[in-house]
Amino acid sequence: MSIRVMLVDDQVLLRTGFRMVLAAQPDMEVVAEAGDGAEAIENLRSTAVDVVLMDVRMPRMDGVEATRRICAEPGAPKVLILTTFDLDEYAFSGLKAGASGFMLKDVPPGELLGAIRSVHSGDAVVAPSTTRRLLDRFAPLLPRSGKEPRHKEIEKLTEREREVMLLVAQGLSNGEIAGRLVLSEATVKTHVGRILTKLGLRDRVQVVVLAYETGLVRAGGAG
Repeated sequence: MSIRVMLVDDQVLLRTGFRMVLAAQPDMEVVAEAGDGAEAIENLRSTAVDVVLMDVRMPRMDGVEATRRICAEPGAPKVLILTTFDLDEYAFSGLKAGASGFMLKDVPPGELLGAIRSVHSGDAVVAPSTTRRLLDRFAPLLPRSGKEPRHKEIEKLTEREREVMLLVAQGLSNGEIAGRLVLSEATVKTHVGRILTKLGLRDRVQVVVLAYETGLVRAGGAG
């Protein structure tokens, strides 16, 4: 079954280029396009979509607000934020809004396709180290008030799960965590899955964001 993709960007030529790349894939199809966030939300009311490629700087409704509204709905498609500049505030805001990752607009076609497949399968497409640098830069913007409920949620984790969460937030991959804790990579993946379930998070990007929000990890260093 094909991965159903919606392209959201106010630049028609950019959408055309992405559509041509995706159309050449046997496992993908572009089922909708939109020139801004409001049109994207409207399209989702009538079209089933698995992955949304979302620009950020658009008229009427920007990609961050559109992502926030889309991800708040049950059974929402996964969102990939498209950004012109690496590590900009829009990418950060997109992750906060619930996106599963971000990528540069000039990403090579192979990486774009791999990212769509990864997000569709439930993985995040932002490298942990990139996420860490992103949050190190914008952590001062994170709200610190009213977060006690999230602290209580973290108390649901076992000691091992909390240990894995901290390492995820510090930018380690599953393989690196396995080496650090002397576990199999499959066991680490299981722990990460349980952490997501217990905390009600979509992917490991959201694990990192929550770790910063609650102070488990601080900008520039481990928790």
